[in-house]
Amino acid sequence: MQPYLDNTLREGEITMAYPKVTIVGAGNVGATAGMILAMKDIADVVLCDVVEGMPQGKALDMMHMRSNEKYGTTITGTNDYADTANSDVVVITAGIARKPGMTREDLIGINSKIMLDVIGKAKAASPNAIFICVTNPLDVMTYLAFKNAGVPKNRLMGMGGVLDSARYAFAIAEATGASVDDITAYAVGAHGQSMVTLPRFSTVKGQPLTEVLTPEQIEATTKRTVNGGAEVVELLKTGSAFYAPGSSIAKMVEAILNDTHEVMSVCAYLEGEYGIEDTYMCVPVELGRNGVEKIVEFDVNEAELAELQASAASIAAQVDSLGLRA
Repeated sequence: MQPYLDNTLREGEITMAYPKVTIVGAGNVGATAGMILAMKDIADVVLCDVVEGMPQGKALDMMHMRSNEKYGTTITGTNDYADTANSDVVVITAGIARKPGMTREDLIGINSKIMLDVIGKAKAASPNAIFICVTNPLDVMTYLAFKNAGVPKNRLMGMGGVLDSARYAFAIAEATGASVDDITAYAVGAHGQSMVTLPRFSTVKGQPLTEVLTPEQIEATTKRTVNGGAEVVELLKTGSAFYAPGSSIAKMVEAILNDTHEVMSVCAYLEGEYGIEDTYMCVPVELGRNGVEKIVEFDVNEAELAELQASAASIAAQVDSLGLRA
């Protein structure tokens, strides 16, 4: 991208300044996202975490790496929200990760307290930022942040659909042998066991997946997608996925800062779209400098609509457990 022009220095001198992205939570997901953003020369990154020394150490390590990779952006580590002030984008990854046998729903009690603390402090430091929630269970945590932060719906969203769609594209590539460059994949709905894949709108070299794979093969790709995160957790045994989530965050931030209006699956606030009200759920949207520029309503059939609405109902049940609805 072309960094912003900064005319605040000495008269007649112009320097290039990058947008500022804060990532709250400097664990594996947050640090990976920060590294990708820096290496792509997309933004200066601030890693913020409650653990003293950890964000500073990771940031210093990435700055050492800059000498090899030759990127111009900077990475800073901090434990103080004052250092995150006036960020263009704030990404919230803070929270505990899933452990083997733990569902996203198990995380609600612990991570809701973390989310409320983080969104309050981050919003106070950067009131005009666009906020991307990553903390699980993602749909519920994004709704919780929205109800408490006072941020317009277009400037507060969740990451899950980009990650789920990436996993779906991988499953399709495995089943078809096609290059991921030739695949467009959409996974929507809840970020979890109730997610919905859209094979009619997912393509291989421009052909709908329904014309490329058999129904049985399509069902297998969906199952591989839904279980993608759990599969990684089971293999790692002591943690959860972070490379693909970090990349998914960077993809969203890049679309926002570059104002691309690219269509991707994002956890966005629905007010009647797909017949769903007052719910944060992954749906196709256009991402740009104002955040969620537009929710894209695919021409879904009755069966697909029923799946989407059932997925929304599963999210609503979790939200209701927190007593967030009036």
